[in-house]
Amino acid sequence: MSATATAAAPAPQAGFRPPNLALTTLGLALASFMQVLDLTIANVSLPTISGNLGGSANQATWVITSFAVSNAIALPLTGWLTRHFGERKLFVWATFLFVIASLLCGLANSMGLLVAARALQGFVAGPMYPITQALLISIYPPQKRGQAIALLAMVTVVAPIAGPILGGWITDNYSWEWIFFINVPIGIFASLVVGSQLRGRPERLEKPKMDYVGLITLVLGVGALQILLDLGNDEDWFRSNLIVILAIVSAISLAVFVIWELTDKDPIVNLKLFRHRNFSAGTAAMVVAYAAFFSVGILVPLWLQRNLGFTAIWAGFATAPIGILPVLLTPFVGKYAHKFDLRWLASFAFIAMSLTSFARAGFNLDVDFNHIALVQLFQGFGVALFFMPVLQILLSDLQPHEIAAGSGLATFMRTLGGSFAASLTTYAWTERGAVHHAHLTEKLSAYDSATIDTLARMGGGDLQRGAAMMERMISNQAAQIGFNEIFHLLGIIFLVVILFVWVAKPPFAAKLGPAASGGH
Repeated sequence: MSATATAAAPAPQAGFRPPNLALTTLGLALASFMQVLDLTIANVSLPTISGNLGGSANQATWVITSFAVSNAIALPLTGWLTRHFGERKLFVWATFLFVIASLLCGLANSMGLLVAARALQGFVAGPMYPITQALLISIYPPQKRGQAIALLAMVTVVAPIAGPILGGWITDNYSWEWIFFINVPIGIFASLVVGSQLRGRPERLEKPKMDYVGLITLVLGVGALQILLDLGNDEDWFRSNLIVILAIVSAISLAVFVIWELTDKDPIVNLKLFRHRNFSAGTAAMVVAYAAFFSVGILVPLWLQRNLGFTAIWAGFATAPIGILPVLLTPFVGKYAHKFDLRWLASFAFIAMSLTSFARAGFNLDVDFNHIALVQLFQGFGVALFFMPVLQILLSDLQPHEIAAGSGLATFMRTLGGSFAASLTTYAWTERGAVHHAHLTEKLSAYDSATIDTLARMGGGDLQRGAAMMERMISNQAAQIGFNEIFHLLGIIFLVVILFVWVAKPPFAAKLGPAASGGH
């Protein structure tokens, strides 16, 4: 459909501008930052939380899992909720309920209550990011929408990086409850500001029927899949009956869900959005690239702590430079990106991220802090050019009233990609480390005189001590080889993603609003 056709049938909110655009943008950005921050802020505090609430380490992981599962279920429901309640009301209530859930998390006096509160927090957080995206696009004029998307992209990058650092600092200096309490003033401010500034904004409301089959199969399928991905490594994957059952439930439920949603007249999740070429190509690029990017974010801190002996806070400092260039470059990317073909910007982003992955594939156990931080810094260049162009590409051929649903569906796919990446990356690293450990030790023998002499020298005459030192050295080297192999593969994946981007066709701003036909 042409841009002219879109202009002829504008969305009801077309042309609406809040009294104070900057204040509205601040409220939307703070709410989104708060929500994305909570994906990672509790990670480093789990040992403290489990100790204070008398829970085990396995129980503590449900603080993360419960949030992830309910968030994954809620994300694809964004389109249905928007049609029913409207974007403004949904944002205000989701943000307010997020505040209530955060307060309940901080006040929880048992692990069960905390997990339940985190599940509520994850569910109400689901629509917040997609709705923020839709609202930002609707209140900015066409020529400035790139800047709005770039701002949200920066939040997507910076918040997960800041989460573990901020969470660790608050837990060490105050108490773990405050990682949740800090959401209260931020969320209240955001909901009040956005609610008042967007009062009077016309909404396209409908009364869609509840698709119970779609809802039930979505909850079962996505819930089982998310739990499977979160617990797979701990349960030894398909050697566990629990994982097998979860896989069967997920496969059957999701198969029924897809078939039902594609054939139902009023589906709860509009999978027919994938009929749009740019949405399909952009979402594919976003999912695969984000999964690879998420793998970097998972593997580098683990490697720093397990193999190089960094503390959690110093691992955070070593990885944090990845956020510097996105913060500095985002205003320029948003302002000038429309002058370029967005496919080229995304391609440069993936090339930069590929090069940094290949650089890490050459790391060894003697690499220093400065080298690690410098590679992280350069990856930030790729990240700065990644999110905004790909987001704009995938939203570009949606109708204005489809943007909230499309953003929710794309964010859900991206989140699921991150969950797959987290599970598969840690599993692959463990497995490849075991393989290389076997290769490195296959020629060692307790009956070999050269081996015995080496162990004796290493242990100062104590064979047992020398054997322990040798085992530690071999394990570290095996893990390092596995680390290098995974990053070599990630470098290739980033290059392959470029092909997805070039499936999309310009213009990339035509469907974002009624006046967009005059822009690039």
